[in-house]
Amino acid sequence: MKKEIINTENAPAAIGPYVQGTSFGDLIFTSGQLPIDPDTGKLINGGITEDTRQALKNVQAILLSAGSDLDKVLKATVYIKDMADFAEMNKVYEDFFSGNPPARTCFQVAKLPLDAIVEVEVIAHK
Repeated sequence: MKKEIINTENAPAAIGPYVQGTSFGDLIFTSGQLPIDPDTGKLINGGITEDTRQALKNVQAILLSAGSDLDKVLKATVYIKDMADFAEMNKVYEDFFSGNPPARTCFQVAKLPLDAIVEVEVIAHK
């Protein structure tokens, strides 16, 4: 087995020396996804609800391009700028992971790239 690079035009291009995701065997690892509109390459700045939705849509686009989907996510990590936004982020997150959600960790962080307020990364299987 060897590492494979995942790249799709349906998610934002990497803004540094990394890729959107990688796979190894049946596992898929996404890079952290910010609430960037893939068409414009810019943060949407829509508040925690819209920003979380966009970040998760970006994660889903990467998974779909690798032959997976959100229902195959094993572990998610969410980084938020302010833990006061946790409940609102969680409402949107639940819309994407209803029924059989993955394991998850959520951290409040001092600063995210591009001064985003949320970032999401996942590990999934094919």
